[in-house]
Amino acid sequence: MNAPMLWIFLPMVAGGLMLLIRNEKAVTLIACLFTLFLTLAAWLIPIDSQLTLGGWSFKLASSQEILGRRLILTSADRAFLALVYGSSMVWFIPTTSLQIARRLIPLGLGITALLVAALAVEPFLYAALLIETAVLFSVPLLSTPGQKPGKGLLRFIIFQTLAVPFILFSGWILAGIEANPGNVNLVTQAAIFLGLGFAFLLAVFPFYTWIPLLAEEVHPYILGFVFWMLPTVTLFFGLSFMDRYAWLRDTPALGTVLSAAGALMVTSGGILAVFQRHLARIMGYAVIIETGFSLLALSLVDRMGITIFLLLLIPRTLCLMIWSLGLAILKDHNPNLNLNSVNGFVRVWPFAGLALILSNLSLAGMPLLAGFPAHQAVWEELARESLPLAFWVFFGSFCLAASAIRVLASMAKAPEGAHWEAHETTSQRVLLWIGWLAMFLLGLFPNWVLPLWTKLPALFEHLGQ
Repeated sequence: MNAPMLWIFLPMVAGGLMLLIRNEKAVTLIACLFTLFLTLAAWLIPIDSQLTLGGWSFKLASSQEILGRRLILTSADRAFLALVYGSSMVWFIPTTSLQIARRLIPLGLGITALLVAALAVEPFLYAALLIETAVLFSVPLLSTPGQKPGKGLLRFIIFQTLAVPFILFSGWILAGIEANPGNVNLVTQAAIFLGLGFAFLLAVFPFYTWIPLLAEEVHPYILGFVFWMLPTVTLFFGLSFMDRYAWLRDTPALGTVLSAAGALMVTSGGILAVFQRHLARIMGYAVIIETGFSLLALSLVDRMGITIFLLLLIPRTLCLMIWSLGLAILKDHNPNLNLNSVNGFVRVWPFAGLALILSNLSLAGMPLLAGFPAHQAVWEELARESLPLAFWVFFGSFCLAASAIRVLASMAKAPEGAHWEAHETTSQRVLLWIGWLAMFLLGLFPNWVLPLWTKLPALFEHLGQ
């Protein structure tokens, strides 16, 4: 047994076998136990070190060769594996209550395994092809059975696919830079191709038009899973590029480009969010804003950038899951999620309605909620560098919070004398209560995730060290 077999091939096989199981609860239970096992194994089992249990001794090898290429997972990758599979387990838990376990979990496991493989493959540039394969795996998830694909899905496929040739071209140029590091023209060309590739992958301004379109077309919970998984792994992929190539890491303009792109995404996303009349589109713009905050954090790489970037991950995962769960509950009973169609919903679906509001406010950086510590750190560091930049970033967050107040005002409108009556199932209420509690606890005690984000920088040899 080796690490790639355990954390890449085994999840893909398990996902395929789960397609054969017809029972929703059985699929969810097996998937949660399996991902829990992978999470604990990543946290506890060393790689390339002898481990003795009683009289039994074994060693988990770090590499696996396949088709002339190698997949390598070392002990430095264990925290990332625990993050990915632990978060997947959390995402899989509510699927039974939404009756989407058989649709999400098998393909979700396959997508997760492919994205882990993208960060493990050598030569490194094959990661772009594996990310594209994960994108293609997500198409059956994002398409509605029996309906033609919408504009959002088509744009998603086109934009994500356009990223691949740019990244591969940059890799071809990078080989020339290693042979002739003094060639300024090659460095400029590689930076342009690489920047365009990641701009398409991360939906950086102005390439994020597919996100709000897709948000209207797809089941909210499935959309939330994809919105969490793909950008998170792509950001780690980008960090690996920065860590691997000194010329890129030391480029003086890198911080300026990242901060400008991040500020544009936060400001434009916030302004557009406050004018939206569709609840799912607001969540889409919140995802754009969060990607912008990640870029802003990475622009602070000489200070606390990596630490703040990692601090953003857990609150984002939690808030997106609770937000998409609340949206899914509302959509199951009211397919039209326009503001005018949800008047009075806070009296009929109070748990789901509160989930939307709290998650929205948390991702806007509201104090006492999970997103506040990391967002406050970004605002503070940006203010030291540029007060106008910090103002526009704060303004974008303020606009996202204003969209939450607007949604609350619409959902609170009800005929006089209307009664309060919660229609959520017991399991949905329990999950939402746990989510609310976790958001407040992470806001009050952000150091609870300290063991994770102190180990994650070990992924990189130069960054954050």
